[in-house]
Amino acid sequence: MNKILIQLEKYMYDSLKLKVPNVSKGNLEKDGAIFYMNGKNGTEFEWFVNDHFPCFFIFYNDEENLGAVKAILYKNGDLLVYVYGENGHSEPERLDYKIEVEEKELLNLAVSFKKNADEKRVWDEDITMIENDTFPDEKALEEFVSHQKDYEPIRERILLLSKTAIVSKKVREGNWMIGYGMRSEPTRERDSGWYFCVGDEDEEYVNNPENLELWMVNSVLMRDPEVREFIEAPYGTAIIRVAPDKFEVDKMDKEIFISHRG
Repeated sequence: MNKILIQLEKYMYDSLKLKVPNVSKGNLEKDGAIFYMNGKNGTEFEWFVNDHFPCFFIFYNDEENLGAVKAILYKNGDLLVYVYGENGHSEPERLDYKIEVEEKELLNLAVSFKKNADEKRVWDEDITMIENDTFPDEKALEEFVSHQKDYEPIRERILLLSKTAIVSKKVREGNWMIGYGMRSEPTRERDSGWYFCVGDEDEEYVNNPENLELWMVNSVLMRDPEVREFIEAPYGTAIIRVAPDKFEVDKMDKEIFISHRG
């Protein structure tokens, strides 16, 4: 087995013994097999968008078949291990490790998993059932790396959703719909540049920092999904709500549709 996976296996089992010492291999699916969970997004997506492999899992061997140990291996060698007690029903406990290999070796393993699992449509399988101990040739590596550009738009969007937006407190406290948004050049780290408000706040209100809140962009979209169409708009863009379910770029020729959620 690949030396990276040997280390990963050790850390996953060590974590299990440390956090839930009463669990034996007989309590686990396939006597504690580690499964490569590539069935949701695939190796390339996770590698280029989230900087890690698909998750590795050990499962409990009962009717619910919940996770016992989850491991996330990053492309820099960082390994996050989560242990779930009570047959998977407890909150996970996290342990941090480092896989001692060169980053090129991690890339080799990613390309190997893509070739021997994803391309063969082998999904969420025991790692011992996937060929993982051969090195891909340079052509395969170059082809894999060349796909990075295809994932940049997705990566940028996910990053944007984790950034913050300034939101008028009236939106939350008064339970109003967002009626106006303006995106400016960010002024701080993790800032999306977005400002959102109901649309009828006066200058005195918005100039008072106590009337403003920081929200995650994703939280804005969960509350007002109609904004989603414009969330990646360039700096300098202003948008207004023109109907209960519709925003437009503000051309200064329409009134803001202002509505209470009731």
